[in-house]
Amino acid sequence: MRSYVLYLAAFVALIIDQATKIGVVFGLDLVNRLRLDVAPPLLTFRYGENRGINFGLFDGGSDASRWALVVISLVICVAVFLWVRRSHGQSRMMQLCAGLVIGGALGNVVDRVLYGYVLDFLNMSCCGVNNPFVFNVADIFIFAGAAGLILFEGRAKKPA
Repeated sequence: MRSYVLYLAAFVALIIDQATKIGVVFGLDLVNRLRLDVAPPLLTFRYGENRGINFGLFDGGSDASRWALVVISLVICVAVFLWVRRSHGQSRMMQLCAGLVIGGALGNVVDRVLYGYVLDFLNMSCCGVNNPFVFNVADIFIFAGAAGLILFEGRAKKPA
């Protein structure tokens, strides 16, 4: 079976991620406004430049760390692709989840290549807890895809 579900999911995730970043960060001029209350405190758009990985970890800020993170992201994309193709090629759910991870990771790679950092703009707080972190749609796809790979991995295996 071809991996059209994986390819389609990756492509759609990448396009949605880039479209939301362009629309919010540049279209709504968040790059200059820095903050836009949408439905506070549940949803606020806040401009962020992530030069590291999640929550700013490994934020070296150097050009070498930027390209190292690009290479690491691409290696992870290839590894996920090969793992799902070899182990779970018939499972559409595993293909979908892998596509979300790959598309989200590629969205962040595009940012690093174009801007030198990942554009973040989503901030969510609730119930009296003030969340200081910002993230983007690619992060949502990566998280959802990774959770799906874990949840559906056992179901996708063929009986011995």
